[in-house]
Amino acid sequence: DEVEARGLPGELALLPVVESAFNPFGYSRSHAAGLWQFIAPTGERFGLRRNYWQDQRRDVLESTRAALEYLTQLYQRFNGDWFLAIAAYNYGSGNVQRAINRNLVLRRPTDFFSLSLPAETRAYVPKLIALARLVRDPGAYGLYVTPIPDAPYFRVVPTDGPVDLRLMAELAGVDNEELIALNPAWNRWMSDPEGPHRMLIPEVVADDFSTQLA
Repeated sequence: DEVEARGLPGELALLPVVESAFNPFGYSRSHAAGLWQFIAPTGERFGLRRNYWQDQRRDVLESTRAALEYLTQLYQRFNGDWFLAIAAYNYGSGNVQRAINRNLVLRRPTDFFSLSLPAETRAYVPKLIALARLVRDPGAYGLYVTPIPDAPYFRVVPTDGPVDLRLMAELAGVDNEELIALNPAWNRWMSDPEGPHRMLIPEVVADDFSTQLA
């Protein structure tokens, strides 16, 4: 929904598969965290808070906002070339620009596939291309993908203040683990007194949860 609302290519919704296998608790050797694998300085640049209570690099909503803002900036910086923008998301815009500058000096093409880049980045863009093709037409590759309903899985419910996550799970009638999986930014069982004051709740129980919370 966020990708569509911004008018961005739908394939970008698959980027967290490449980054973290859609694991909101993913943490890399380079200390990148969350679905979109933000390192701390980049996260801070895009307003992702980190403190005793939370790490918004793991926040489903905030990290998605930040990632799509970052990708849009990279797309603009690299003159509307999504392959270069996605490569820069992985390797850093300065590093990709230096690779482009080297090719300009050598009078070589400056498209993604012509640049001298690390093996991880050279594989990064093709992985996304491959995923997009698999999702678009899995049968062509001998695969079956279980249909996913085009409907919200969770609802954002305001809490009007800090809450105990275990109590929220009890009110929602779900396991602690399921609630934490939807609200992975919290470092403690209590949410940050400074907010955001909201919980992501499975849509199927959201109405009852809101009633119980009230």
